[in-house]
Amino acid sequence: MLNIVETIKKIAFEIENAIQTEDLGYSDSENSSGEEQLKLDVKSDLIIEKAFTNVSSVKALVSEEKKGVMEMNPNGEYTLCYDPLDGSSLVDVNLSVGSIFGIYKGELKGENLIASAYIVYGPRVEMVYVERDMKPLLYGGYQETFRELGEITLDEKGKLNGPGGTQQNWSKTHKNFIDRLFQEGYRLRYSGGMVPDLHQILLKGGGLFSYPATTDKPNGKLRQLFEVIPFALIYEQAGGEAINDKGERLLELVPSHPHDTSPCFFGSKYEINALKEAYGRD
Repeated sequence: MLNIVETIKKIAFEIENAIQTEDLGYSDSENSSGEEQLKLDVKSDLIIEKAFTNVSSVKALVSEEKKGVMEMNPNGEYTLCYDPLDGSSLVDVNLSVGSIFGIYKGELKGENLIASAYIVYGPRVEMVYVERDMKPLLYGGYQETFRELGEITLDEKGKLNGPGGTQQNWSKTHKNFIDRLFQEGYRLRYSGGMVPDLHQILLKGGGLFSYPATTDKPNGKLRQLFEVIPFALIYEQAGGEAINDKGERLLELVPSHPHDTSPCFFGSKYEINALKEAYGRD
């Protein structure tokens, strides 16, 4: 596992350099979901693929930017599922973006995720890493090295609310619930990037990030293997919860396809309990 984590750390600074120096325009290609790719998406994906070519413990790679599974080392133990540059459309307006990694052993499903990590590219580079038997650890990047800054623990109740999706496509149940949180004094914190928004809630002590089922995306927008399940592990190990709109733990999801999506809710215990009540899932 150590060689995977160290490789992710090296990748972070390579992608950060690409963000600073590469073309921010669109490429002539689409990703596996039919979305037009930015050149930075393609570049970041290639950086990760190249970095893991000779990491013997990695059996296969599954990228948001590629179809299917890329076989790497037949004797490897782990499959690495990743979003190379989450929120890449925010780069041209100079907002924070990130990379997300899920490390799976065996079949690609929630219960087989053994560790996850994400990188934030903002005013400084930061990394959060977690395994199932530990609190998430925050690392700060300095001159192409990382140093540990401490553990992350969520409070029982937070103050921030990050509601995703276009509001006109929300269900009445979800709109009423979000309105209730604002009536309770929650502060709106939503940039359109999953990594910076979830990172802010973690470091500020708690709150809720939601991306519900909507009329245009009834199965949600965020992808299970690359985004939803890795962050679910981080939130649960930090003392919070992560569920779908049925009240099921995101760590119990079993994707039928590498690019399956899911409605998702991440937060402190108070907000998740309130969500369950609002959705009739308690």
